[in-house]
Amino acid sequence: MAGSSSGMTLGSVNPAVTLAGTTDDSEKNAEFQEIEQILSPDFLPADQITNLLREHNVDIIQEKMRVFLNFQNIHICLKDAILLDYYVSGFFWAKGMDFTIDQCSKFMTLLDMLLHNLQTLHMSLEDSIKWLGEVMAEIGPNHSQKNEELHIFDVRESKAIIDYLKISLFQHYRLYEFMFYSTREEIVIGTEQTIELVKPADLPFPAPLEEGISVDIYSTFIEPSPSLESELKELDQEQGSQESLLETERAKMDPLAGFTIDDVKSALARVTDEVLLNIQNEISEKLQVQEEAFNARIEKLKKT
Repeated sequence: MAGSSSGMTLGSVNPAVTLAGTTDDSEKNAEFQEIEQILSPDFLPADQITNLLREHNVDIIQEKMRVFLNFQNIHICLKDAILLDYYVSGFFWAKGMDFTIDQCSKFMTLLDMLLHNLQTLHMSLEDSIKWLGEVMAEIGPNHSQKNEELHIFDVRESKAIIDYLKISLFQHYRLYEFMFYSTREEIVIGTEQTIELVKPADLPFPAPLEEGISVDIYSTFIEPSPSLESELKELDQEQGSQESLLETERAKMDPLAGFTIDDVKSALARVTDEVLLNIQNEISEKLQVQEEAFNARIEKLKKT
């Protein structure tokens, strides 16, 4: 898991530590040093925080965060994709809150440690909320002037952080537990098998030893038949004769099989000329008959 370096420092934290006012100064200093060590900017260095704060596009921030956290399988591993979304969403929220570089570093380390407590220490939701309250008491607002450098968040920012964790991690705590603790079955959608086949005897490989197999199997399945080539030739000849017969039958069935395109054009031209000539003769005869009829009428009119 990303941020394992910060998780290593968390191993010494006792969630049940009480910050009672009855402890002496040495114990308080030890607790302050422990808190300071836990929230040291080890999860994302200052240069990476600065690089991310310059960007405004969430896709670019996600890609840079993926490179920083060394997530290689976000497209095929659901767990890596969820963790990357968890860190990117948290950083983008902190960027929207106008946190400083130190505040962003502390907030991102806090996010990583909460996941570390869940995954490694199997901390329950109730214990995580208590642990968050103890840490926020040290890094949040405090009227004490001692270890003033640890109190980097004011009242408004501390409440905003708690509200964000409530709607992000704590609201979906059971889902994160399921992601870390439940084993998922690997679905095999395909298998690859290598099958070695016996090579034919005609390839440049030695024939199998006769003493390794029985004579019946060798003669039936492996030894090439001497009449195989002759049978293939006979099949080719039969196919050729059948094709020639089919061509002759097609020629008989098709009356235009022996004619070329020019022959067809000339025949069509002759037929067309004959048809046009007959039509022209009929038209001429009809015109002549009508002309004679008109002449006869004219002669009658002249006589009257």
